[in-house]
Amino acid sequence: METFRFSFLFTGICLILAFLWGGPAAVLLVTVLGVLEVSLSFDNAVVNAAVLQEMNPKWQKIFLTIGILVAVFGMRLIFPVVIVAVATGLGWGEVTSMALNDPDRYAHHLQAAHIQIAMFGGVFLLLVFLNFLVDEGKDIHWIHWLEMRLARLGKLEGATILITMLSVMWVVYHLVPDAERFSALASGVAGIMLYIAVGSMDALFEPEVDHGGTATRSGIAGFFYLELLDASFSFDGVIGAFAITKDVVIIMLGLGIGAIFVRSLTIFLVKKGTLQEFIYLEHGAHYAIGVLAILMMASTRYHIPEMVTGLLGILFIGISLWSSVRHKKSLSAD
Repeated sequence: METFRFSFLFTGICLILAFLWGGPAAVLLVTVLGVLEVSLSFDNAVVNAAVLQEMNPKWQKIFLTIGILVAVFGMRLIFPVVIVAVATGLGWGEVTSMALNDPDRYAHHLQAAHIQIAMFGGVFLLLVFLNFLVDEGKDIHWIHWLEMRLARLGKLEGATILITMLSVMWVVYHLVPDAERFSALASGVAGIMLYIAVGSMDALFEPEVDHGGTATRSGIAGFFYLELLDASFSFDGVIGAFAITKDVVIIMLGLGIGAIFVRSLTIFLVKKGTLQEFIYLEHGAHYAIGVLAILMMASTRYHIPEMVTGLLGILFIGISLWSSVRHKKSLSAD
């Protein structure tokens, strides 16, 4: 419970602020949003833990301190304001005033940018999924018949980029309305470029080697990767939250609680060595991310409730956990 102490303290503060802002009804809405955010982001915590355990202690601490501020205030509050400001051409101050005083209009502008947001976030997450599976050096396979074939694709240079580009072209020309095609294509390409740029940081900043001779992921590269991953997860959560309430303060408090608990869950997974103990858990999280990526891009045409993506994510993680337990028992029996 020590790992989650700060999360419970932060939750208590947020619920007090919610009560002062809007009374018992606001407390209920903040609680609902917090629970939904945690349930939708469990796969995010698992992937975060996989990356975080490769980083040195200094950068782990930075991610768990500065990264929290970026996640709570940057991605859940400031970034939506930036999106609306860019989409409308209004100033930051005017958009902030709109968010606080005219939330319906603010929500309308934010939802109007849904196609561009979904393409950018969906493409980034699709690359996260593909780069996990399309890797010829990967030696642990969960869905063996599928992953063996995908791993062999790793011999082809740029295979994941090619698959992603073909996916973007198909979505743009089959799902996206004509008037939105150019902006959707630009958003998809931007997602690809950003993923490549972040991935290239490992080459610019050489992985560090600890005293035991073990290489750890470049801190700055891992930090940016995790923040962008969190941003991709938060896009739909922010927009979907407006289906529950239009109050920006309540949305920030509720999603902030969720973001803090995801960080605590990430720490818990790293400290307990959960990914080493349950070897297919990371696979399940990546499959959940792959499904989320597909659904985000499909949402450029179809309405897909956030609860669907959350339940599918929980399903994949639950099955992968069960498979891990079975695998562990089979090893013990041998």
